[in-house]
Amino acid sequence: MELLVATQNPGKMREFESLLAPLKATLRFPSELGLRVEVPEDGSTYTENARQKALPYARASGLLTLADDSGLEVDALDGAPGIRSARYAPGEDPDRVAALLAQLRGLPKEQRTARFRCVVVIATPADECHTTEGVCEGLIATEPAGSGGFGYDPVFYLPAHGCTMAQLPQEQKNRISHRARAIDAALPVLHHLLTHA
Repeated sequence: MELLVATQNPGKMREFESLLAPLKATLRFPSELGLRVEVPEDGSTYTENARQKALPYARASGLLTLADDSGLEVDALDGAPGIRSARYAPGEDPDRVAALLAQLRGLPKEQRTARFRCVVVIATPADECHTTEGVCEGLIATEPAGSGGFGYDPVFYLPAHGCTMAQLPQEQKNRISHRARAIDAALPVLHHLLTHA
């Protein structure tokens, strides 16, 4: 049982390896298969972007393929950065975090509500698609804290846990994150597709 996970992001690769462990499937990543697929990621929704990754990789590899698209939605910014989260500002993750904090400077805590959203698309080589979604609610902190995770994790504050996503132990993050919830919903679908392939 092999499952291709269509990502090149090292942080996501680590998370997927942990989140998909219950499947008992062999995970493959495009880099180890030598797969180079041009993915536009110009969709207007997370689902469109995830499909744009999953379908061509499933066709190219002949394997059941999982792809995700996720983003941070800040209420005070009308849902931005949203699907543009990874391209919100030039540079690396810390640059995007700094740009976000600059946009929210001076906003009181109660106006800093936000959520991480993740959509997972599972594609078969025959172009059949299944979609699941996960959401994690929180607030945007006034400054980064924590060294775990990646992306906006250092400023995504979880009131119920009293810390940012980047301060959580990885096992705990893998129980409550948006990606964990989307994968949790996807596991029964994946199990069915892998065992009936």
